[in-house]
Amino acid sequence: MRNRKLKIIFMGTPEFAVPSLKELDKNHYDVTLVVTQPDRPKGRGRKVIPSPVKETAISLGYEVIQPVSIKTDSFREIIRKHKPDIFVVAAYGHILTKDILEIPEIGSINIHASLLPEYRGSAPIQWAIINRERKTGVTTMFMDEGLDTGDILLSSKLEIAPDDTSATLHDRLAKLGASLLIKTIKNIETEEIMPIPQDHKKATYAPLLKKNDGHITWKKSAEDIEAFIRGITPWPGAFTFYGNKRLKIFSARPILTDSTVAPPGTVIKGFTDELRIATGKGTLSILKIQGESGNQLYIKDFLRGCSIPPGSILN
Repeated sequence: MRNRKLKIIFMGTPEFAVPSLKELDKNHYDVTLVVTQPDRPKGRGRKVIPSPVKETAISLGYEVIQPVSIKTDSFREIIRKHKPDIFVVAAYGHILTKDILEIPEIGSINIHASLLPEYRGSAPIQWAIINRERKTGVTTMFMDEGLDTGDILLSSKLEIAPDDTSATLHDRLAKLGASLLIKTIKNIETEEIMPIPQDHKKATYAPLLKKNDGHITWKKSAEDIEAFIRGITPWPGAFTFYGNKRLKIFSARPILTDSTVAPPGTVIKGFTDELRIATGKGTLSILKIQGESGNQLYIKDFLRGCSIPPGSILN
C-alpha cells in the first residue's frame, strides 16, 4: 500500500483520450503534466486547432507540452524533472522508446480499445466492426517496446450493437477505458494487480486505415459490405463510383431474401424510392448517401435529384 499519491504524466491526443483525462481529474489524481500532439490544420479551411486533449487539459488547469519530436534530450529532461510514477498513454500518436518507458518509477500504462492480444494496432474499433465481431472491449497494459505487446493489467468486455458505427462504438469504449483506467491505478496503489503476459500466438492486427481504404468491394457479401460501411463511418468513409461520380455511403441494409442474380455492383429493380445493389451474396439496400456535392441524404431524397436506373453499374 502506497502512502502518497502517484505522480502521473498523461499522454494523449484525440477524443478517445479525453474521458480518461477527465476521470483522473475527477478522482483527484496528481497529473503533473499533459503531453499531446502539436496543433494541426484541419477541415476545408485548414485552420490550425489544438487537439481535444489539449483543450481539455487547459480547461482543467494542467500544464501542457506539445513536442514535435519525443526523441530529444530536452523532452526527456522535462519528463524526468516531473519524477513521474506512471505514464498514462491513450492514443498519443508517438511510439515511446525504451529510454522513455524507463523513466516512470512504476511503468507506463496504455489504454487500448480491444481485448488484447486481439486487434493490436491503430484501428481496433473499426476492424472489430468490419470483421463482424460480436464483442470487443478495452485493455489496460504495461507498455513495452512492441506494438501493443505489453503485459495485460485489466480488461473489460463490451457488446457490439448491430447498428454500431465506429463513431458510436468509439464513444462507449472511451468511457469504458476511462473507468478501467481508474480501477487499474487503484489496484496498482493497493498492490492488488498481477500483470499477465499476452499469448502472442493469438495476436491479431488492426492496421491503420487510409482514405482510399473506404472503396467498397461489391464482390463481398451484402452483410460484409454493410459491416464495412459501419466500421469506417465516419472515417475514412465508404464510397463507390457511379461513372465518374463519387458516392459516399453512410448506411445500408442487407436483403438476404432477394433472389435476383446480377453481377456485383449492378443496380437492380426495387421500389421507386430504393437503391438496391447486387453483391457477391445477397442484395444491399442503400439507406443514406451523399453525392460529390451536397449533404448526407436519405436515399429517397437523393434519388429525387439523381436518378440511378436499374442496370447501372457501381464500381
